[in-house]
Amino acid sequence: MNGRLSAVVSAVIVGLIVLAVCWPGLLTPGDPAAVDPTQAFTAPGPGHWLGADESGRDLWTRVVHGARASVGIGAAATGIGVGAGLVLGLTAGLGPRWLDAAVGRVVEVLFALPTLVLALLLVAVQGAGVRSSVLAVGVATAPGYARILRARVRTVAASGYVEAARLEGHGPARVLTRHVLPNTLWPLVSVATLGVGQAVVWVCALSFLGLGALPPSPEWGAMVNAGRLYLDSAWWLTVVPGTAITLTAAALTVLGRRLGQVTGGTA
Repeated sequence: MNGRLSAVVSAVIVGLIVLAVCWPGLLTPGDPAAVDPTQAFTAPGPGHWLGADESGRDLWTRVVHGARASVGIGAAATGIGVGAGLVLGLTAGLGPRWLDAAVGRVVEVLFALPTLVLALLLVAVQGAGVRSSVLAVGVATAPGYARILRARVRTVAASGYVEAARLEGHGPARVLTRHVLPNTLWPLVSVATLGVGQAVVWVCALSFLGLGALPPSPEWGAMVNAGRLYLDSAWWLTVVPGTAITLTAAALTVLGRRLGQVTGGTA
């Protein structure tokens, strides 16, 4: 029962996040960049339910509009990681042994590096910015997806129904599209859901370090970075966007694990 309740709560949170990403105006009609010096450092309360920042900008409005930057960038990075991992995983899982060994060694070397460290190295090469952070996190997460997909592809390719399809005379392309890919990609939904939550954290970490989105962008990591200077006197500047990051990552993790139980994926 607790598992179902947590899954329902997580689904509601994820639904609100999707709404904030796609239609933020439905949740708050304000302008996240609107400055009002007379409201600077207003504590949470009537008028500013989550408080206002050093420029008098409403934090609720900025957090809602910041979902598009933080979660959108995390989702884009996950898409890049899954795409690259899919190519590497299929190549290693369906290719000859020497190709599998070559791809496996490359993936193992990259996987040995912590994801955030690898992302930092890639950003250092490309330069700071939103585009660089998306690409860096995407490439850094690709080895993990490649390992999962390679193992899944090999399991499916060695299954009885794939062997039966081959004995019936189906060609490699038909076996791949009718049997291998559907049974490989569907469980990937849960893994990708988990991956978005992790990517959001890493994207926000890069922005916090000044390597991703920069102020006055309402991106959550940049907001935490800007608010840390006033942590003693205006705690809400850091706590509010930090809570948004935590809730998003936790909700996507719980939902991803629940989907993994349903689909039989690796979650």
